Amino acid sequence: MSLELRNLRKSYREPGGGTLPVLHIDAFDLPQGEQMALVGHSGGGKTTLLNVISGITSADSGQVIVDGVEISGLVEPARDRFRAERIGIVFQTFHLLPAFTALENVLLGMAFAGRPDGAFARQLLDRVGLGQRMHHRPAQLSVGEQQRVAVARALANRPRLMLADEPTASVDLANQQMILDLLRQACQEHQVSLLLVTHSSEVSSQFERVEQLSQFNRPGDRS
Repeated sequence: MSLELRNLRKSYREPGGGTLPVLHIDAFDLPQGEQMALVGHSGGGKTTLLNVISGITSADSGQVIVDGVEISGLVEPARDRFRAERIGIVFQTFHLLPAFTALENVLLGMAFAGRPDGAFARQLLDRVGLGQRMHHRPAQLSVGEQQRVAVARALANRPRLMLADEPTASVDLANQQMILDLLRQACQEHQVSLLLVTHSSEVSSQFERVEQLSQFNRPGDRS
């Protein structure tokens, strides 16, 4: 099993002092190598869920188990190391460092895991169609090219789990299908589990497994 969630709870403190429940998930599983589209409306907790799974945000309670490791029980530095080594993330906003080239951005992602590999970084950028532009900085790349750099960076450490937060939302139609195909093919080749969140029916319709977040996340349930 690649991803298991058990009795997961996450709330935020509101400015007036109240509590806003965002996640209340009793059980969720994503087997190794499976690809799933998770559909939900804006503000429905999709991004919070990915942040909790990846360890960027801590849950209030419950278990997050990735690749057999309960990361919800790790201290923050250990969570950061685990995320760098075993979880790939494609954000809706690319989070590329503007002062660094496409190649350097991918290599920096590798450095966080302690295993930079220049040859593999170049191979990934070739694969996403940026072999001739790997020495360009983000400002010199189109939006679609920047997203392709982000995909290459997410694949750089050969993750066991890939999390994608609306990965096609910021690119034009010409690049949307290419990015989706690239993500899915790369994950399939390496038996990487893929959890992609989206509000687009066009995107979700391409997945065999499609789940509505509202079916298993019931933040209003106080039980």
